[in-house]
Amino acid sequence: MSTFSIFLILIVIVAFLLIVVVMVQNPKGGGLSSSFGGGGSQQVGGVKQTSDFLDKSTWALATLLLVLILLANSSILSNKSVGDSKLLDENSTTQPVENTNDLDLPEAE
Repeated sequence: MSTFSIFLILIVIVAFLLIVVVMVQNPKGGGLSSSFGGGGSQQVGGVKQTSDFLDKSTWALATLLLVLILLANSSILSNKSVGDSKLLDENSTTQPVENTNDLDLPEAE
């Protein structure tokens, strides 16, 4: 399994987690944080801590996604510099392709 494939799998997982975290949030104070009830920030594990956790995890997952995308891009670029395709090497040692313009076509009347 190539390095790019590993990065691609990690990108898909992080993107899915980011979607879940964003969908749980509600910009008007609803979502998961409102389901715990109460409105005071004095509660342990209450509304304030839940929204802080979701906010921090959104930023962390977004940052991780960006880093993984950059690393995947660099792994593609490093793999291209390793060498050319074997197919290109084989074609360079074979005979040139015949000219297809010299085909025996029936003449138009």
